Amino acid sequence: MLKRALVLICTLLALAACATTPPRTAMPDPKSQMGALETRIAILVEEQRHKLDPKARPLAIDPELAKIARARAADMAAKNYLAHAGPNGDTSASLLMKLDAKWQGLLGENLAAQHYTKLGGVVVNDFADRFLDEWLKSPPHRDNMAFANYDRTGVGAAVNGDTVYVALLFSTDLGLPPPPPEGPPSAVTSFESPAQASALPPPSQSPIRLRGAVGAAQ
Repeated sequence: MLKRALVLICTLLALAACATTPPRTAMPDPKSQMGALETRIAILVEEQRHKLDPKARPLAIDPELAKIARARAADMAAKNYLAHAGPNGDTSASLLMKLDAKWQGLLGENLAAQHYTKLGGVVVNDFADRFLDEWLKSPPHRDNMAFANYDRTGVGAAVNGDTVYVALLFSTDLGLPPPPPEGPPSAVTSFESPAQASALPPPSQSPIRLRGAVGAAQ
């Protein structure tokens, strides 16, 4: 009887343990996390930017830049690539000029991609921290974040398969005067860094309407 009692007690304890074990919580759909990821990246970039240069201008979220950043991230996710130009030749600069033909100034772009697993999902804070860390390790991306004259930004994030793609844009008008109503066609010129682009004086007859400083993290 004693042995049966012991066996019965052990069995009951085991069943009780099984009954109180919480079920595994399903991870949210990664696509539902993209908006929160964009917001978190924008916050971290702003914080880090002022650590790199306390005199840096505050970054305002620009609806045009956000729209283009999301379009670039979505295109990379849909077509599985990480580059400043899409397969059809579109860039953030060309998309911006299509959206706003009167836009002028300096445009900077940081890109990155990060894998995830179905089990781990996309943890917003962790992913945002890793994106920021990778950009800080790369001089071109770090320079974009630290460039004091940038005053607008936009972040886009998209997911496909097992990868999250992010596009981060910066811009400033560089204090350029408004373009003439009937001026020359808009032009895009690429530079290695925002400092190099902003140091170049605009030509006297055909002003550069858009200057692009680009970098990519892989």
